[in-house]
Amino acid sequence: MRNLLIAFVAAAALVPVSPIDASTTGFDPRIITFGETREQIQNTPVLNRPYRPLHVYGNTVRRRHTRSTTSPRSGTAR
Repeated sequence: MRNLLIAFVAAAALVPVSPIDASTTGFDPRIITFGETREQIQNTPVLNRPYRPLHVYGNTVRRRHTRSTTSPRSGTAR
């Protein structure tokens, strides 16, 4: 049973994500980037960067910002 679970997780991790689907959700499947892509991401403000797996700090900042601007109570003091 454990081997089956490990095989399933490995297979799911290797399934390619199409860039078209990923770009529509603001999700970038690459965990580590190199070269021009890395420079482009680093030069982009944190709030405008795409969501990326294992990038906890940036994803949290974007999520909190998005939720605070779309909540019905935005603009009111808490």
